Amino acid sequence: METYAKALLYAIPFFMILLIVEIAYGYFVKDQKHKVMDSVSGISSGLTNIIKDSLGLGVIIVTYPFLLEYLAITQIKATWAVWLIAFIAIDFAGYWNHCLSHKVNFFWNQHVIHHSSEEFNLACALRQSISNLIGYFPFLLVPAAILGVPSEVIAILAPIHLFAQFWYHTQHIGKLGWLEYVIVTPSQHRVHHAINPEYIDKNLGQILCVWDRWFGTFQEELAEVPPQYGVLKPAKTWNPILINFQHLWQLCKDAWHTDHYWDKIRIWFMPTGWRPADVKDTYPLTVIEDVYNFERYTTPTSNAFNGYAIFQLLATTGSLLFMFYNYSAIGFNGLLTFGAFVFIGIYGYTSLMDRAKYAVWIELGRATLGMTFIFVTGDWFGINAYLPWGSWLVNIYFLTTACGGIYFTFIAYNPIPENMGDQLRS
Repeated sequence: METYAKALLYAIPFFMILLIVEIAYGYFVKDQKHKVMDSVSGISSGLTNIIKDSLGLGVIIVTYPFLLEYLAITQIKATWAVWLIAFIAIDFAGYWNHCLSHKVNFFWNQHVIHHSSEEFNLACALRQSISNLIGYFPFLLVPAAILGVPSEVIAILAPIHLFAQFWYHTQHIGKLGWLEYVIVTPSQHRVHHAINPEYIDKNLGQILCVWDRWFGTFQEELAEVPPQYGVLKPAKTWNPILINFQHLWQLCKDAWHTDHYWDKIRIWFMPTGWRPADVKDTYPLTVIEDVYNFERYTTPTSNAFNGYAIFQLLATTGSLLFMFYNYSAIGFNGLLTFGAFVFIGIYGYTSLMDRAKYAVWIELGRATLGMTFIFVTGDWFGINAYLPWGSWLVNIYFLTTACGGIYFTFIAYNPIPENMGDQLRS
């Protein structure tokens, strides 16, 4: 986990730089694809995911080294061939994992966060799950285990394979000629994120597009069918922690409400979106029917509030970079506490972005606990060793968030008419 944390010290700034480049490009060509609230929500989702992964929060059903030990019928030496085989195996497994996430009700919950944005940009790429607490991916690597691909090779390639899926979440790159027949491109992935009937559940590949072409899930982006983004049952919140468990909560409610015991069991394994007939009639859900004319989610905002949301995001990102830099010194128990402060903070400011009145109490509570922690320990997880005035800086941050919560809840909360929503989305 410490190695992964060190890798994030380089990956996070790299992703942020690419985001800034995309935003700047959109500004200069007058074709901006980012909305402040949506992008802050998306990046915040990515931060929750890397906290979960870096702390190893979750249960792995079976590890790849275990499969390798009992299934390998040969052993491949560490040459260029083993890296190529491992890459193909990971990409093949990724395709089928992606298929499960789109086709099975239970697994859709761990993927819906990635599709929840009604925009499509690099911030959307960072919408990664925290609800995938049961790790089953090694099962899909059985072919690699049988061939004896070393676990060290898989461990190195897996994060690289994941990070390589970042770049194609953009609308600023058109079709790429012959590459469209080899790799997943921005054009293909725009199709994947679209809710148009022509595009639903298509282009499930992650790096190579050959799997989609072989298994019948490929769809070219059509000029006459402009992609519309989001999910058919809109999240209607900026809070990534809520989005992560919305679908699971709906499944729980449907399983509880249905009168048929068989439906209580099979709902979890039925195709995505399936609901028992009696529940569907009694508890109907709003589903987008006209993908070109639906009301996109928006909340009251202003330049000042946009600035506050960006400030919270940057402060949270900086805090995480410090956590990863000081990972071993903080210790596991300290990391859990640190991670809890960050999670609560993200829950608080994204709830404030939703204009939820309870958000102020989350902000005040976290600020109080944070300043009390510094008062009792005399430090903020060892920051004073790097900055003598570091704890004071953190105290100022907590005080700022408390004041910000009060100001934007009780003073600058200005609900707007629904017909003005589109004007304020930027």
